[in-house]
Amino acid sequence: MSSAQADPAVPGSPHGAGELTARARILHAAVRRFAADGMGAPLRAIAADAGVSAGLIIHHFGSGDRLRDACDRHVLAVTRRKESTLVAGAGGAGAMLAELAEIEGYAPVIGYVLRRLQAGGPLATQLVDDLVADAVEYLRAGEEAGTVRPSRDPEARARFITEMALGALLLQLPAQRERLDLDELSAWFRSYSDRTIGPTLELFTEGVLTDSTLLDAYLADREGRPRAP
Repeated sequence: MSSAQADPAVPGSPHGAGELTARARILHAAVRRFAADGMGAPLRAIAADAGVSAGLIIHHFGSGDRLRDACDRHVLAVTRRKESTLVAGAGGAGAMLAELAEIEGYAPVIGYVLRRLQAGGPLATQLVDDLVADAVEYLRAGEEAGTVRPSRDPEARARFITEMALGALLLQLPAQRERLDLDELSAWFRSYSDRTIGPTLELFTEGVLTDSTLLDAYLADREGRPRAP
């Protein structure tokens, strides 16, 4: 198991903070520091948070860019583990309620994703693409488990769901200022989840339209014209 998988930055980790390796402590501290201060947070601040030297960060990760890349992989692992558990139906409603009870613990990960998106550029695009690719896989697993309906275009569906979720977070980000208070973000994330999970489950479970008239018309029209490149 990699340090990203064992990192207790997410609820339910089997390891306590005292059992972390130096590399895992650095990764844990980096996700939180980048979430709080942005992607330009200095290595010395991360080192201080982790209780190590800046040189040890270079020893384990090679550079600040490679540390951010490791944080990206960690965030993807956290997202993949959480969404796969819920969408594939493992544990059923009990698993969903257990996740909701610990939702504030995901604030550093959410903050990191928001900061990465705010920074923009090819790395942000790559993170979104990776999140979409993961969504394709866990939705496919849900189809196999019988908890998710099949899609005419699995990748397009996964991208729409991912971009819709990220866009909603960006629109309602509680702090556009330079520093993001993670305690404030935890409370905000709980409030945001309370406002959005019910409507999201209703929308995804029951839909909005009462019949397929519009979908049928769209599909018939699309079949009669060339696809856009």
